Amino acid sequence: MYQQYNQGFIEVITGCMFAGKSEELIRRIKTLEYAHKRIAIFKPAIDKRYSDAYIVSHNGKRVKSFVISKAEEIYAYMQEDYDVVAIDEVQFFDEEIVKICNELANQGKRVIVAGLDMDFRGEPFKVMPALLATAEFVTKLTAVCMKCGAPATRSQRLIDGNPANANDKIIQVGAKEAYEARCRHCHEVVK
Repeated sequence: MYQQYNQGFIEVITGCMFAGKSEELIRRIKTLEYAHKRIAIFKPAIDKRYSDAYIVSHNGKRVKSFVISKAEEIYAYMQEDYDVVAIDEVQFFDEEIVKICNELANQGKRVIVAGLDMDFRGEPFKVMPALLATAEFVTKLTAVCMKCGAPATRSQRLIDGNPANANDKIIQVGAKEAYEARCRHCHEVVK
């Protein structure tokens, strides 16, 4: 006789810009939908790059989502009995998101989050260290360095084609017009 294992856990999909985090999140969502799982999908209101109401990957794959401004708004959608909670761009949420993800996992939900592990300075991005530490599963993706072709692990912010200043604000939502994927050695921050 097989013993049933506890269902709840946290998965983190992380890496730099253009590594395919949203695409991987969407792939997992589609797989779980095929398995008839009930999924609550969230994205931060601040991310309007490609759509107001959809999570959209850089290559155009998309999935409908609930748009929220603060982590605690997730609770308003948990009246329905979801099996899975998926959250894109999780680094943009406040510290409450860590508590919420852990509570949901403790309630037996599969929690899948995707987000940048480092900010444009190459430093840990807000809530990500706590999520990475408490997750059961972590997938770290890389892109290709736009300068040398090595595996890229950093998000290079550019202003008029030049590296951003370390004193610039941390959160600046953007895509190819403001960021490049870079390796450790090609990543630059003006101090």
